[in-house]
Amino acid sequence: MKLWARRATLLLVTAFVATYAGDWALFKLRGSPRSSVTVNRYVAIPLKGNKQEFDYLGSSDVSCSVSLFSQAGLGPCWQLRRNSNQGLNP
Repeated sequence: MKLWARRATLLLVTAFVATYAGDWALFKLRGSPRSSVTVNRYVAIPLKGNKQEFDYLGSSDVSCSVSLFSQAGLGPCWQLRRNSNQGLNP
């Protein structure tokens, strides 16, 4: 059982490293493509009775990398498009 668990762990780690290395190589070969996504920002204000009020702070364009993982210090565009509403807690 331990041998099987070790092999499975090694396989998963190897697959992750290979996927990340491939994503990085494609990112560099394509000239470090970047894009921007419009993100809506909100702030959550605590109220009495464990309630919250959400105030809209506006929208802004956020730079992102066109890749599977975060590259060049930028988050991936697919993740920002899925989570275009960002909340801030004071």
